[in-house]
Amino acid sequence: MQSLDDRKMKILQAIIRNYLETGEPVGSRTISKYTDLNLSSATIRNEMADLEELGYILQPHTSAGRIPSDKGYRLYVDRMMEEKEREVEELKELLLEKEDKMEHLLKQVAKVLAQNTNYATMISAPQTQRNKLKFIQLSRVDAHQILAVIVTEGNIIKNSILRVEEELDDETLLKLNILLNTHLNGLTISEINLGMITAMKMQAGIHSSIVGNVIDAVAESIKAEEDLEIYTSGTNNIFKYPELADNQKASELINMFEEKQLLNSLVEETLADESNTGIQVYIGDETPVQTMKDCSVVTATYELGEGMKGTIGIIGPKRMDYDKVVGTLKTLMHQLDDLYNKRERDP
Repeated sequence: MQSLDDRKMKILQAIIRNYLETGEPVGSRTISKYTDLNLSSATIRNEMADLEELGYILQPHTSAGRIPSDKGYRLYVDRMMEEKEREVEELKELLLEKEDKMEHLLKQVAKVLAQNTNYATMISAPQTQRNKLKFIQLSRVDAHQILAVIVTEGNIIKNSILRVEEELDDETLLKLNILLNTHLNGLTISEINLGMITAMKMQAGIHSSIVGNVIDAVAESIKAEEDLEIYTSGTNNIFKYPELADNQKASELINMFEEKQLLNSLVEETLADESNTGIQVYIGDETPVQTMKDCSVVTATYELGEGMKGTIGIIGPKRMDYDKVVGTLKTLMHQLDDLYNKRERDP
């Protein structure tokens, strides 16, 4: 298949997008308004004539506009798929890189914090709050399955296999991709309302069930609870304080740090309060976790941009040095942001 220069490709893309939206043949005047090429109608007509000669567009009636040919659709879809696949791969690589750097950084933070305070410490990996949809890519797996790649804020990628009754051709997949991305990109799940879903299903016609299934997959992706990673350090510091060194108390606290399920509850409660971006001090029975009723817990919420938030916690006796702990956490909240951004700039 002959390759096209950028100008011809942009004109072909404009013809296809306009035709998919309206179902009407597309003229040169429409294209001149539709693209950012700043070309005259005469120049666009010449380019369209070349595209027709190359077999990428057709003129269904004399003096009418053009419509895409199968060859034009094929080039458009192949280019689109290449771009999306490349973008998804880049996002995956970036995400893995970030996760590796983040894990090392957070482990170091927990360790240094335990050494500086002589208390037990924990820090949770950042979770993306209020995920927004960035884009959806539908592609065919086989005659009865399509793959929905869903990318949400924070560059989190979810794949979902959807069953279809009959094989979808390229034009149908293209229309569904355009329909879904036009309506849903940039929205949170709470912003996707019933009226919007109904309108999309009406536009999808006989493929309305696919739209419903994709929206279900989007909702699942946005709401999906990731396994919460929590890094701990300084557990043995508990034995330094006689009031916590009792066999049963110490055993319960150490189990809590090893199992981490109760620490999850502490993190979830801290992050659930969206107004809580400062430092919280829980003393004795005030702590959300019963195992910690003989302790004091000081937590801080840190934020790394794009809505990513995590929790830092210091657990010690009720007679802990509150002034030192609160001061250390305030400093750390700023340092963590600086450290993370520095590692992002210097891979």
